[in-house]
Amino acid sequence: MAKKKQEEAPKGSPAWMATFSDLMNLLLCFFVLLFSMSSVDAEKFAQVVASLQSSFSILPSGGSSIGEGQMISSGVSQLEMLDSYYHQMANSESDTDLEGTSGKSDTETDVAEEYKQEALNESEKMAEQIEDAVNQYGMQDQVEVDFNAEYVLLNLDGTLLFDSGKSELKSEAYAIMDKIGAILSGYSNNMIDIEGHTDNVPISAHAKYESNDVLSMYRALTVADYIRNTTQLDPAHIKSSGRGEYAPIADNSTPEGRARNRRVEIKIYNSYSSDLGE
Repeated sequence: MAKKKQEEAPKGSPAWMATFSDLMNLLLCFFVLLFSMSSVDAEKFAQVVASLQSSFSILPSGGSSIGEGQMISSGVSQLEMLDSYYHQMANSESDTDLEGTSGKSDTETDVAEEYKQEALNESEKMAEQIEDAVNQYGMQDQVEVDFNAEYVLLNLDGTLLFDSGKSELKSEAYAIMDKIGAILSGYSNNMIDIEGHTDNVPISAHAKYESNDVLSMYRALTVADYIRNTTQLDPAHIKSSGRGEYAPIADNSTPEGRARNRRVEIKIYNSYSSDLGE
């Protein structure tokens, strides 16, 4: 009896290998996707790879040292420590970042100091220009000029502008205010703040204004309105406020000190400090 011819095996790889290959490709794509969506630190990743290699005996036996003396050696049970180790390393890196932030703070401080110095330089230049104008108008005995990193200050003697207890400008004060307005017109892009100040002598019971606060407010408003009406300055750039007796520059216990405290201050803010709402 003739032997039955043995069936030849199908050519090519078995069918299950195609399915297995597809599964491996899908898993590879899945992990690549996870990797691309995560932020991986190269050094930590290398440490984890070394740990896994040692744990699964991919490399010759023996531990791989990570951190300061910590060993993740052979034995799959050690993998349970990877999560806590990773968080420990992350916390350590956060501390380092905080130390670096203090360095950035120092840099920011330097930038702030440089910014302040530039503002001060601008105020100084403005003050020199204004003082020259004051001298040209012959007002050096009527106006004091000072400056800081925010503004240039014009200090006007209140007795030259107002009678005692009143907020209406004296007739002889108009010439002073016209010259002040001419000076201020050169700073149309700057915020101008006008403050009224008084001494600490209480207002008379029969006076028009009930307190020094109210009197100082009206005096500042009078000066502000005069400048608005006699110059081309934007009225929105001019503010006024009353400070009453609460910001003295001299001793109120003497007549001379009280006279100095009765004043109107005009602050011309530099470009670094002017808030024009633009």
